[in-house]
Amino acid sequence: MSGDSSVAGAAAGWPGLNERAAIVFDDLVLRSAELRVKPELVAGACVVDAGSKVRGGLHAGLSLARICLSGLATVNIIPGELAGRPCPQLQVATDHPLAACLASQYAGWQISEGKFFAMGSGPMRAVYGKETLFETIGYRERSKCVVGVLECRKPPTEEVVAKVALACGVDHSAVSLAYAPTASLAGTIQIVARSVETALHKLAELKFDLTRIVSGHGVAPLPPVAKDDLAAIGRTNDAVLYGARVVLFVTGDDESLAAIGPLVPSCCSPDHGAPFAEVFARYNHDFYAVDPHLFSPAQVEFQNIETGRTHAFGRVEPSLLVRSFFE
Repeated sequence: MSGDSSVAGAAAGWPGLNERAAIVFDDLVLRSAELRVKPELVAGACVVDAGSKVRGGLHAGLSLARICLSGLATVNIIPGELAGRPCPQLQVATDHPLAACLASQYAGWQISEGKFFAMGSGPMRAVYGKETLFETIGYRERSKCVVGVLECRKPPTEEVVAKVALACGVDHSAVSLAYAPTASLAGTIQIVARSVETALHKLAELKFDLTRIVSGHGVAPLPPVAKDDLAAIGRTNDAVLYGARVVLFVTGDDESLAAIGPLVPSCCSPDHGAPFAEVFARYNHDFYAVDPHLFSPAQVEFQNIETGRTHAFGRVEPSLLVRSFFE
């Protein structure tokens, strides 16, 4: 890969992604009482519960999102409304979208050991490096420490720690993992913070030249915490699919943007148009049976910083968000 927005270009001469994430992780541990999280040692690894048996909260969720992004993005809660009701928005901005979102944040590592299962995010994925996505972005990382975030309710076991350590070639003591269930404040925030990431992942699937993407900004509505994890999966997906608005700052020609743009937002999918809980149930709760083109922001705008032209595609769906969040 070449260009200033590439992962390799961004990483040259920098601390590694895991080193950067470790700074945010260590702050989470240092402020554990304030952030209502609970760190503990599991097989020598530092494991932090951010919302399972502890309350967690808004700031714990922001920390999880920043860990997922290797500290290469700002993540903030800003005011918003939906159908005349208060509805905070989650804002993400990054000048290193490939490194932050694809090499780090994307939940691409399925970690399964015995009865334990979780989707793994964070820069530990760049050390593991087995996902085909890393072939696309042309980057893997060697690190003396690995940092990740798990979407799960059960804490990672000693066997899980051992599996991650072995896969990444590090000692158990060099593994740092934070986890939270989807139906928690922290878990909801770290998932909804994926507005920019979902746009980039869709573009990767469409074979777009990702080195043209210089910066990214996304805003998505923060749904109420659901009563259980299955309902929370529905609400957090709806926040992105029907509520996320992403702006990508790009270079190059405008014709290719006009051609690929209609294929990027979620409305290009035949599964678009119903709350995700209904779509998910239709496919017997099998993520891989859902049309993959659905997993995109509601609206995506390309701003060409070389030609000055903008190209906007998709639309938000307030009525579907109201059904999902409040009914």
